[in-house]
Amino acid sequence: MSALGANIRREREQRGWSQARLAREICQAAGVMGEPVGRQEVSRWETGKRTPREWLPFIAAALGVPVEALREPLKPAEPPLPTLADFLPEGDPLSLLQGRTGRRIGMGQVDDLQQRVHGLRLADDVLAGGDLIRPALRELRSAVKLYREGTHTSEVGRQLLRQIGELAQIAGWIASDAGQHQEAERIYRLGISAARQAEDHTLAGNIAGSLAYQFSNTGREAEGVTLAQAALNDAGPDAPPKARALYLDRVAWAHTKLGGVEHGQQAMRALGEAGQALSEDSEGTESPAWLYWVDAGELRVMEARVFTEIHRPLRAVPLLREVLSGYDATHTRELALYLSWLAVALADGGEPEESAAVAERVISLGADASSERVAERVRVILRRLREYADVPEVAALLADHQHTTR
Repeated sequence: MSALGANIRREREQRGWSQARLAREICQAAGVMGEPVGRQEVSRWETGKRTPREWLPFIAAALGVPVEALREPLKPAEPPLPTLADFLPEGDPLSLLQGRTGRRIGMGQVDDLQQRVHGLRLADDVLAGGDLIRPALRELRSAVKLYREGTHTSEVGRQLLRQIGELAQIAGWIASDAGQHQEAERIYRLGISAARQAEDHTLAGNIAGSLAYQFSNTGREAEGVTLAQAALNDAGPDAPPKARALYLDRVAWAHTKLGGVEHGQQAMRALGEAGQALSEDSEGTESPAWLYWVDAGELRVMEARVFTEIHRPLRAVPLLREVLSGYDATHTRELALYLSWLAVALADGGEPEESAAVAERVISLGADASSERVAERVRVILRRLREYADVPEVAALLADHQHTTR
């Protein structure tokens, strides 16, 4: 990255602007009609692929700084904080088509899309990824096509991008649950791009946190920590309390999966900060609708999972039992997942008979849920119980499901 590009990016990010926002401000400063400068061109300037010679005065005017400030050589600095810009997709899958002839899109179509996105999110509460992957991808493709090919005002376009971001988050989550991790990553990166172009940093943090969670669970633990921290950093301290609690939840899990004493300590610190963030939420605090599920119970579940992963069953088991005692049984997949950590914690605590009984329930629930995450958790439980193969209840369980662990 050139000094000029780095300075443009620094000044832009200090203002909380997306690359698309800077492009609009430059065109306005230059007094030109249309959009001769777009997000891709700003990206090329920032990465040093192109030099903005004739546009430089207008970039400076848009940012409110002297041209000389943008030409200053880079100063040695501490390693930069991770940023979501590093996780954007190659190219721009959301670029508007030239000479668009599609129908005119208004807020009515945006509202319709919002309702469908919310319906898909509610369906994910009770159905597994394998059941929802086709309709989710169909909705996402349709929404992107609507945005790229339709004609719309800049405000309608921004609201469409926000809905594409929300749709990408839930579609990525569904694809990940179905075991389609590469597809999920592609969708998540698309969603991060859409949310950032819509200048919805809270949503971008949620999508990035979801991808970080997938990284942490699929052997990419170091990337999971980097991305989870980037989501927290980019959203900033002004994000709604529930959102900050969720980001910190993801940070805690990422450190837990990376392992080691130091990361375990950072995980516990993040959990404490998540609880503090959630305590700042109140009835008068505005939060995006997609945060409806973030509450104290969810934080207790994460805390219990962390305690399970670091082999502290005396802390994990009571927490899990407390949450599960009142859990909605219609949320089959989540119930199976939470019970799976209870089964492992019981095995760690020297209660193999009870662990086997809980494992049977997980397997029964998993049979009705087309979820790769549940299937993997079943394999984890059975591998953990091999240590107790001489216990009759465990021996029977392993014999009945020996095909699962092959």
